[in-house]
Amino acid sequence: MSSSDVVRFRHNQAILVAAVIAFIGALPLANARWYLAPVLLVPLAVGVWAWRAGTDADARELRIRALAGQRRIGWDHVVELATDPRGRAVALLDDGQQVLLPAVRGADLPRLVSSTGQSLPGRTD
Repeated sequence: MSSSDVVRFRHNQAILVAAVIAFIGALPLANARWYLAPVLLVPLAVGVWAWRAGTDADARELRIRALAGQRRIGWDHVVELATDPRGRAVALLDDGQQVLLPAVRGADLPRLVSSTGQSLPGRTD
């Protein structure tokens, strides 16, 4: 894997499809009364979140993307990658913070580590 490769982790795109269906289903409700129009914002926000949120990793940094904004964390600040009791991946930082990595499961950790150009101890591939 070259150093310019970016490994992207995203949520299942079925969430985006569900948001589109919910938006279409909410149109009659929003058209019934003017004060119900903000109901359309809920499936719209879910759709944008499903399209945008996730984790990108390359040899230099982790980029954690949310509905609005992103956070970049250099690998030199990451002390440990682990899983929480629910099987989600978390990064323990050198300042003691734990950062949840969106769309990354515990089973994805080897692929995340390989994005740094390093290999896991005990693996020969």
